[in-house]
Amino acid sequence: MPSQDVLVSFDLPVAPLESFALPAHIDGSNGSNRASAGTRQIRADNDIDAIKAWLARFLDKQTTFDNYRKEAERLLLWSTLELGKPLSSLTHEDWLVYQRFLRDPKPARRWLAAEGRKYPRTHPEWRPFAGPLSASSQRQAAVILNALFSWLVTAGYLAGNPLALSRERRHRPAPRVTRYLDDEMWREVKMTVDALPRETPREREHYLRLRWLVSLCYVCGLRISEITGNGMGGFFRRRDREGDERWWLEVLGKGDKLRIVPATDELMVELARYRRELKHPPYPVPGEATPLLLPIGGKLRPMTRGAIHEIFKDIFAKTADRLRQRGPEYEAGASHMEQASAHWMRHTAGSHMANNDVDLRHVRDNLGHESISTTNTYLHSSDDARHAETEAKHKIGW
Repeated sequence: MPSQDVLVSFDLPVAPLESFALPAHIDGSNGSNRASAGTRQIRADNDIDAIKAWLARFLDKQTTFDNYRKEAERLLLWSTLELGKPLSSLTHEDWLVYQRFLRDPKPARRWLAAEGRKYPRTHPEWRPFAGPLSASSQRQAAVILNALFSWLVTAGYLAGNPLALSRERRHRPAPRVTRYLDDEMWREVKMTVDALPRETPREREHYLRLRWLVSLCYVCGLRISEITGNGMGGFFRRRDREGDERWWLEVLGKGDKLRIVPATDELMVELARYRRELKHPPYPVPGEATPLLLPIGGKLRPMTRGAIHEIFKDIFAKTADRLRQRGPEYEAGASHMEQASAHWMRHTAGSHMANNDVDLRHVRDNLGHESISTTNTYLHSSDDARHAETEAKHKIGW
């Protein structure tokens, strides 16, 4: 039976990491997996401060920070509220129990946001989960938490990593990407966009902004963080070996790596339409501060990642509704469409390029899976071929 002082921890309210307060007996200062004081390389003396020390390394990478905080926060809350023990006392057996919990977080009232809504972190109805985690999300949680525990061991805060015993050491092929839109579903999304009203100036701005956003994601395969973090000043023209001028987009991407992405003729047409609607010159100039995507009304500030995700969720939902109106035989396609997210556009771009026989080296470089150099003369020639092949074989097809 748990001791009486442990049971007190069960009554603690669920709260985000920054406002979560723990009593001394479960704050980790005396965790059973703590390393000896002589090996410590961080000042933290409790679990919350140790997690914050780990997260501080990612403050300049918002997407990474948010994802890492989410997983560490969930495990800390579960450990203290469900087990009544500090994070620094977790064992391998506890980790196995937590993995089962991720598949079905209960009690739902404590762990799940009402109706799957995403409340602000300061809202009293905030909860750490929107629902059970998919298999891929469970794997991501394991990878992130293993990194956390490994770092805490290296920092001399923990004596050992309880997740290390569960790591799979077999080399398995990467799973085939399934979260993308096939040719038929991609056509349906474009039809939904083209069916949007555009009678009033505001409707027209909505329509042209969405066409530009969808085109940008599809042609360039950008991450949402790359759309919010880069500006139109990244577009530039360069003359190829045949003497033709080509448009490119320089992107600062994941890991602070720069890459250049072909800006095809189709893409530049959509950009010019969007910019004219905003009363801007059709093409940007190098160094221009205009964000790649603007809020309605043309305010010169980048849109948030959340706002862009909502735009895509809305257009995917509208497409699913259209499919259902055709009859029950379209239910499977509608359900698949409802699962789509903004990141599916990146998978769709990569899948379609590969399916249309774009050289896989060019797909790799377009998506930024590896860094490239724009100064090496040999890579310069390769860049020209990559642009020509992307232009010829990867069409929006509005």
